[in-house]
Amino acid sequence: MRTIRDLDTVELIIEAQGLLDSIRGPERVIDAGTLRALQQSGNYVVGLFDGDDGDERMVGASVAFFGVPGRRTMHSHITALLPDYRGRGWGRELKEHQRQWAFSREVGRITWTFDPLVARNAHFFLTVLGARVTDYAVNQYGIFGGGDAGDESDRFDVEWALADIAKPPASDAVVATLEIPADVEAMRASDPAAAHEWRLRLRGEVEQLLGRGLRVAGFETGRGYLFSE
Repeated sequence: MRTIRDLDTVELIIEAQGLLDSIRGPERVIDAGTLRALQQSGNYVVGLFDGDDGDERMVGASVAFFGVPGRRTMHSHITALLPDYRGRGWGRELKEHQRQWAFSREVGRITWTFDPLVARNAHFFLTVLGARVTDYAVNQYGIFGGGDAGDESDRFDVEWALADIAKPPASDAVVATLEIPADVEAMRASDPAAAHEWRLRLRGEVEQLLGRGLRVAGFETGRGYLFSE
């Protein structure tokens, strides 16, 4: 049995900080004090729990906060699952919960960023959820470790229009593709120099394609990013 619910006690907030630390490594993504402040001010701070009452474990967490009021947006800071719980569709449940929570508060769009080298996230965000890439930033957060393992933190900005889910582009609309490694996270552990080379290669190719006026229209496993005019 699994449940998703607000992290409305100090004990749950501290548990969530520990869970996120265990996933993201020594460079803390968010501290318990900030989590508590976001939760108390009405933002989205939830945990995903596996098990029955009295014998349950927090296995995931998701944090988002409201954006500029006039734009009716939220920014999703982090959604994470313990590695053993990935690939079960639970991440999608968390994002759908976030989507419904946003709808109930008259929010129409959710934004976030992700590392364009991580294929599993590209597939999940663009293909499964139907979010759209809106921009590309070089070294957006600096070199801080965590998921980037000490490399520069290039990011795609994405926007999830909650009532207008993006569909994969038609085959005849794809004018360019851009391949990425199947598992750059494993590469960062085994050969960080090669992973950095991929970072620089992708950066140059993305900037060239965007400079031609193309846009990221989707992602396909085995082909990579799909660009259209």
